[in-house]
Amino acid sequence: MAASKKTLVLGASANPERYSNMAIQRLRSKGHSVVGIGRSHARVADVDIATDPEPIPGLDTVTIYMNPSNQKNYYNYILAQHPRRIIFNPGAENEELSALARHAGIEPVEACTLVLLTTGQY
Repeated sequence: MAASKKTLVLGASANPERYSNMAIQRLRSKGHSVVGIGRSHARVADVDIATDPEPIPGLDTVTIYMNPSNQKNYYNYILAQHPRRIIFNPGAENEELSALARHAGIEPVEACTLVLLTTGQY
């Protein structure tokens, strides 16, 4: 198994029909450490979903499941964590945050986390 990549799922949901929920479950099944931030406290697999952002030491990836207008409140938080990359899942594409990320040395990626995990590209 590849090395674990600590991942923040932003827009995490306890609803099993949501892609963020599926991503948490798939990330955990592949051995990745996961932190979830969503609208309400919940638990998905063995991951507690928080509503308030906290510092995340050693963060590799932020995968976003929220529309661009809801992302604005998290710009400073995301950039301050200095992840290696930000994955913008379908519907979350955001050129403004992508540009800020590039400027901060963070790789913006427009992709689907579930597809990346399925194809071994995560």
